[in-house]
Amino acid sequence: MIFWLYPSLGGIEYIVHHSLSAIAVAYAMFTGEGQLYTFMVLISEVTTPEINMRWYLDTAGLKRSIAYLINGVVIFFAWLVARILLFVYMFYHVYLHYHQVIQMHIIGFLLVFVVPSALATMNLIWFGKIVKGLKKTLAKRP
Repeated sequence: MIFWLYPSLGGIEYIVHHSLSAIAVAYAMFTGEGQLYTFMVLISEVTTPEINMRWYLDTAGLKRSIAYLINGVVIFFAWLVARILLFVYMFYHVYLHYHQVIQMHIIGFLLVFVVPSALATMNLIWFGKIVKGLKKTLAKRP
């Protein structure tokens, strides 16, 4: 579906995001390595329903509704907790247990660092857009 509907569902970052996630999940399932970190990253997907709801509200022409505003505030806090603070904690956990992480196979080791780092970078970029959008929406309110 990602490639079939490309780019209507998202640009190259959408493909990178889902490809890295799929590779990490498959690796964790088949090897048993890095499962905690994989699950921590997957928890961040809790923000997806709010993002989908925002699209539906926008498509329905409800951009100026109170539901749209509430959804934006919920996205802000959910994103902050699930995609920013959780990733900070995950990187801190990797730091604390680095002596165990370095014992992983090189592919698992790279997945523990590369995938979350790439996703965290994209999450920070998107969070910046969320903050900008929320400010814009709140500025329009009386």
